[in-house]
Amino acid sequence: MAIASALFRCGFPYIKTLGMRRVTTGTVDVAPGENGLVYVLGRSVFLFGIRILNWDDEDLGYIGREGTNDGQFQWPVKLIVDKNQNFIILDEALNRITTMSSDGSFISKWGEYGCDEGQLNRPAGMALDKDDNLVIVDGFNHRVQKFTKEGKFLASWGQYGSEEGQFNTPWGIGIRDDGDIFISDWKNNRVQHFTEDGEFVKQIGLSGNDKARLNRPAGVAIDEDGDVYVADRSNHRVAIFDAQGRYVQELLGDSQLMGMAKQYVRTNPVVLRLREMTQLDEQKRFRYPTSVTLSQGMLWVGDTGSHRVQIYQKNAERLEDHELESPRNSPKMIIN
Repeated sequence: MAIASALFRCGFPYIKTLGMRRVTTGTVDVAPGENGLVYVLGRSVFLFGIRILNWDDEDLGYIGREGTNDGQFQWPVKLIVDKNQNFIILDEALNRITTMSSDGSFISKWGEYGCDEGQLNRPAGMALDKDDNLVIVDGFNHRVQKFTKEGKFLASWGQYGSEEGQFNTPWGIGIRDDGDIFISDWKNNRVQHFTEDGEFVKQIGLSGNDKARLNRPAGVAIDEDGDVYVADRSNHRVAIFDAQGRYVQELLGDSQLMGMAKQYVRTNPVVLRLREMTQLDEQKRFRYPTSVTLSQGMLWVGDTGSHRVQIYQKNAERLEDHELESPRNSPKMIIN
């Protein structure tokens, strides 16, 4: 993976919103698929599993239900669509990984509660590495574990604490194209960067609520430029850091009424009146965003508290060192 020397950042425009309350209720993750399909993982009284949408924001049904049997879920937290378009779902409460086909047929499951190697205790994050193995954030065991997709244990690293390489209830995971691993350290309010073998590289973010600080970070994603995207859950935003860990900018939410949400409000006189009377600024903002997903050249944000998906697209150009002056000690730029 070749990371650009610098980026000419031109913006990060909002594209659209998918989903709404009662359809994508409790959105915790989103996984774009083929042919314009979008899979939204939810957990609520209305949805325990995967809601299927398309780019036009149409509801195409759902897969899964609440329970403990095959193909059922109690507290799903992460969804991966693999290269065969099968679903891999991580269930935090059941401590298991379920694989299902795109038509909802059950394929397999594995996972066992415990603290020994290969066992799980409230796993919260999951990603496929470059060898197609599953790397799982084992939350209450304060560690990271690696398995084959079939559930064979391969490796484990990490322990409870606040020092480098230690965790306090880690949540999300993002894996860079070169294999490096980024873990959101939930109660330590930071993201930790490791090699693919678990060697500590650097820390990103500090605890707090100003722009460069994090407050209960959840999902993590890394793009081809090395930029790190963090669902900064309790700060109600997505925080963006560059490949060196420097804070760059934040996304606060720009949602507009589209598709099914627009239709619902337009045909419901009570909701229509309430919307006509309210201030709309807060309606577009993120509320407890939980996941960030990079796919098809766009950033897909699981806007959990508002039960929807907000979609953005990066606008930046790669630069070489010779195109810029040397770095300045106190950069400040004003453009009219």
